[in-house]
Amino acid sequence: MERSRSKEVRLYLYHAGQCDPKKCTGKKMVRFELARLVEKVNAIPRGSILLDPMAEKALSPADSITKGLTVLDCSWEHVEAVFPQLLMLDLQHRALPYLVAGNPVNFGRPFKLTSVEAFAASLYILGYKEQAAHMLSKFNWGHTFLELNREPLEEYSMAKDSREILKIQAEYI
Repeated sequence: MERSRSKEVRLYLYHAGQCDPKKCTGKKMVRFELARLVEKVNAIPRGSILLDPMAEKALSPADSITKGLTVLDCSWEHVEAVFPQLLMLDLQHRALPYLVAGNPVNFGRPFKLTSVEAFAASLYILGYKEQAAHMLSKFNWGHTFLELNREPLEEYSMAKDSREILKIQAEYI
């Protein structure tokens, strides 16, 4: 069953200013008007899904995307220091399941996704496959991410909830 939605999800990028500007996928998405830049933590839309690698719950098709999707664009070296600051906000913290990076910096490494890969994976899982593909098309390696993860992304997109996502993830780890 192919599940795809026509309306686009609102995407928000909180940029922590820690990455190489020449390699920053988040800033490139903002330039292409694929995501809206949020410059202050308190400006992140309340109720939005925040992709948080330390969240207890996995992102699944059961999640409500009506308030949008937020990605924190920061260096992997500082992620553990930055995310706890966001726990006090009224956000839906969700972790992405097992996927491997297709970007040149972390190619093939599990869970080390760029901001665009995180957005695209989320959109794909939530049923917004065209929006995910369009976003990745702006990067010359974007198709590689989808090719590397096609099978798990398809399975995750058919899951009914976070618990089922974790069962599927266990098959890949």
